Amino acid sequence: MSEQNPSQADPAEGREMSLPPEVKLLQEVTPPFFPEGGSGMTILVDWPPGHPGLPPHRHSGPAFGYVMEGALRFELEGEPERVVEAGGTFWEPGGDVIHYQDGNALTDAPTKFLVTMLCAPGQPMLTLVEEEELKERAHLRAPRPAAG
Repeated sequence: MSEQNPSQADPAEGREMSLPPEVKLLQEVTPPFFPEGGSGMTILVDWPPGHPGLPPHRHSGPAFGYVMEGALRFELEGEPERVVEAGGTFWEPGGDVIHYQDGNALTDAPTKFLVTMLCAPGQPMLTLVEEEELKERAHLRAPRPAAG
């Protein structure tokens, strides 16, 4: 990006515009193609201490999140479990990928996060994954951390 202040840049000239110092870029990803006719939504999730989150599920389109407070235990199919702390971001491509965990990683404090999701036309925002499919796809899940 250029060092030019956005108020001085001319988009018609095709120059990149830098963000002002008050604006901080938290996440930039290239999501998969999204079909015309889809919809978007933003949700606020507020898990109490130790909340396990939703059971394994998938989203019909990509999702982009920001942890506002606490720490989120996050795991997607094929990726190791990780903890996203307050101020951190996460994203998932949606579609066929299973979202295994989105629970509160803290036992003594709440966790609050925002998620903006794009939903495929005519599809629900979230679908739970059946136990049989979890067994069939177990080989796609990253190795689990060793128990303490």
